[in-house]
Amino acid sequence: MSAVDPVNEVKQVSATEALTHHQAGDVTLLDVREPHEWAIGHVEGALHLPLGELRAEAVPAGKPVVVLCHAGGRSQFAAEALLEAGFDARNLAGGMIAWEAAGLPVVTH
Repeated sequence: MSAVDPVNEVKQVSATEALTHHQAGDVTLLDVREPHEWAIGHVEGALHLPLGELRAEAVPAGKPVVVLCHAGGRSQFAAEALLEAGFDARNLAGGMIAWEAAGLPVVTH
């Protein structure tokens, strides 16, 4: 997928790239925002596990995990933790800000 961050090895994925892979079923899209942020709008089909509740055993194994939050900071932290736990974890660069700026679909149900 995208370039590797040389500091911590977490790959950075663009919003459009994440959407393409999410729609194809190639990745698990993991949203680590708080419940009130999720309620405002989220990606349909994403797994919601707030960062404070994130446990490796709650994340499906077997395919890459693209982690997202509001702007990309919390998701970077979560992706690093998942990478250390043995997952192929990637960070959605720019988070939901980048997702919405790209005009990608958001749901509120």
